[in-house]
Amino acid sequence: METLEINIVTEKVADGRKQPVTDLTPYATEFCVGKGDGILHVFAPHATAGLALMELGSGSETDLNQLLDRLFPKDDRYVHAHGSKGHGADHLLPVFISPSLTLPVIGDKVMLGTWQSLVLVDCNRDNQKRRVRFSFIGVANR
Repeated sequence: METLEINIVTEKVADGRKQPVTDLTPYATEFCVGKGDGILHVFAPHATAGLALMELGSGSETDLNQLLDRLFPKDDRYVHAHGSKGHGADHLLPVFISPSLTLPVIGDKVMLGTWQSLVLVDCNRDNQKRRVRFSFIGVANR
């Protein structure tokens, strides 16, 4: 198994809030070059982040942000209450958006569907530094 861990610094938007979506597709694509056929496992080792497949650039990022705001309001309702206001909501996100994904790789290419991108979803305003681990498990070609 081959593994690579990358460091990501997530972005903030104009109002100081965190941009919840970071495109990881280029990293996954580059990591799989020259590896042939197999499985790509992607893992975000954080208690407040998840991984997803979604269309980018069509307004979906804004829609996701609004949905996450409705599902996980940033207020004082949470028992888990350290950090910025509403930080307890950040800890619930990985229950709904898994911190890991497994994708097929055929001929060095990650098999994403039309319009799909691999993204990190992270609303935690308290920490912009994130790690993502890519692991490739090759299969013997017959």
